[in-house]
Amino acid sequence: MTVTSQPLLARFQHTLLEAGCDEAGRGCLAGPVFAAAVILPSDFNHPELNDSKQLDEKTRYQLRREIEQCALAYAVASADNAEIDQINILQASILAMHRAVDMLLLRPKFLIIDGNYFKKYKALEHVCIVRGDAKFFSIAAASVLAKTYRDDYMKQLALEHPEYLWHQNKGYPTKKHRSVILEKGFTPYHRLTFHVGDPLLDKVKTRTAPI
Repeated sequence: MTVTSQPLLARFQHTLLEAGCDEAGRGCLAGPVFAAAVILPSDFNHPELNDSKQLDEKTRYQLRREIEQCALAYAVASADNAEIDQINILQASILAMHRAVDMLLLRPKFLIIDGNYFKKYKALEHVCIVRGDAKFFSIAAASVLAKTYRDDYMKQLALEHPEYLWHQNKGYPTKKHRSVILEKGFTPYHRLTFHVGDPLLDKVKTRTAPI
């Protein structure tokens, strides 16, 4: 089932305990994909909470603290770059969502998923919602947690490989990130199966072992 339009609400349905799920980092050249699952109170409301991509960094971290304080349950999980290369980014994103739901201390009975595709998690019902992070609070909350936890992780990786500027670009394909790859090659954290639309980078992949 796929929904394409819905106002920003606390719940998709009001019968079963519901968790919202979202991911961060699908379009990156390096690092894991992170996912979060969040169960919010049925009367939850917040005037600033929205799709994490629409928020500045300061607001995201402030909202993260509030989400973690208010949520009935939340969890964050990931799938690393090796798993992404092995099963592809879509399947790795779903795997990370499954892992996040697995970690919830409160067991949901219904899942609402940002996007248009998801693999069923055990026996739970689910619904996919296009741009769900701008329509449901629990998905928006999951997007904020996934984004901020992934940003923190990439900042830690940046200490190991500072020349790639992951503390700034978080692994996304910026011009500087691409140029450093051309100069120095790929690290063990890069996704080697990604087609980045740059013939020079594709050639580097075939001749450069991870550093």
